[in-house]
Amino acid sequence: MCGVFGVFGHKQASSLVYLGLYALQHRGEESAGIASFDGKKIRLHKGMGLVSDVFDTKVIKSLRGEISLGHNRYSTTGVSSAKNIQPFLARHRGRHLLIAHNGNLTNTFSLRKDLEEKGSIFQTTMDSEIIAHLLAHSGLDSQSAIVEALSKLEGAYSLVLLIDGELIGARDPYGFRPLCLGKLDSSYILASETCALDLIGASYIRDIEPGEILFISKDGLKSIKLPKKDRYSFCIFEFIYFARPDSDIFGANVYLTRKSLGRQLAREFPSSVDIVMSIPDSGNYAAMGFAEESGIPLEVGMIRNHYVGRTFIQPSQMVRDFRVKVKLNPIKRVLKDKRVVIVEDSIVRGTTSKIRVKTLREAGAKEIHMRVSCPPLRWPCYYGIDFPTKKELIASSHSIEWIRDFIGLDSLNYLSLEGMLKAMLLPAENFCTACFTGNYPTPIPKRFSKNLLENL
Repeated sequence: MCGVFGVFGHKQASSLVYLGLYALQHRGEESAGIASFDGKKIRLHKGMGLVSDVFDTKVIKSLRGEISLGHNRYSTTGVSSAKNIQPFLARHRGRHLLIAHNGNLTNTFSLRKDLEEKGSIFQTTMDSEIIAHLLAHSGLDSQSAIVEALSKLEGAYSLVLLIDGELIGARDPYGFRPLCLGKLDSSYILASETCALDLIGASYIRDIEPGEILFISKDGLKSIKLPKKDRYSFCIFEFIYFARPDSDIFGANVYLTRKSLGRQLAREFPSSVDIVMSIPDSGNYAAMGFAEESGIPLEVGMIRNHYVGRTFIQPSQMVRDFRVKVKLNPIKRVLKDKRVVIVEDSIVRGTTSKIRVKTLREAGAKEIHMRVSCPPLRWPCYYGIDFPTKKELIASSHSIEWIRDFIGLDSLNYLSLEGMLKAMLLPAENFCTACFTGNYPTPIPKRFSKNLLENL
């Protein structure tokens, strides 16, 4: 759950990275950082908070150079603190290395233990720092050494690296997380999602392929491939919830995919209701597909206040209770005496849905049904989505009937696994569905957890 963005060969590289991170803000709201290189000196600025909080015009102008990379962070390994903000800068034998990482490594513990036994001293609790130490041990002076270092990683990684004057994009052989290549005039761009290319007016060239390491230098592009796996494992949750709907990822459009999921949901669970709605912005596009397929009118039953951010002050319990009402307000004249079906993209913990449903009932809804555009989330994700333990997933320990009663619904149905895969616009075998099935594409060490490194 992070966003990465890189620019090679543009006089306003850091300004472009700033805009790219702005477009990728949904991938991480905890912190942001931008680094630049002018051929001689690395300049780096980073801080806690949103992109607009961390950077201003003066800072961006100070980040001089035609090569730049940036990162938005949502922590899934390592604590949320200033020391863990990326890009991560390391110096080794007079050379500079910058790392921006999206994903989670699954062999973190074993790699860190081995590196510490060899003398490495870690400065952060991020799994991303392990990559820097591996690169230092392999050597930064050749492309083959970089390939050797990255081949030791297991799990999910989409990387943007800067080693002296070379920008590097890399993606793990399973292809868990998205990463694409674009071009703006004669400059090359690396981005987590195509929506960031759109914002700066860059054209999309192609995705970085699973297992590809792409070197961008003054001599052009050079691609090297890591050994292939027997299958791809694109994160299906990127389509269901995480990626922006205006992005193309893994070769398909997110918006169209979410509508397709909604249409399949309507086929599996026909509903006798008066209106279809979503809880903004969750499930908006699946709701559109559901309404189109079912022929039931799509209505906006709740209005979202877009000015409620993460820093909302909650000095007392009374204020905490009102936060939900500040963010979303029902339209009572639309809901009164209506049979309503809510289309949601997913249910993780269920607590937010419970509050929303109570609000809808208080607004006068006669019946409230919920349809979810994916199967129940029962298994933790070890590859970068923030539900790393089963205890955080309501469906891991409770039946659908129990969840229905807990939320306060008249009925609750989830899209089937088969239906979800049928609705995808890419081959079903290309996806990781471990959060629904427990069938992980890579071995998961017993000592893996979100907070594994925090007390080392």
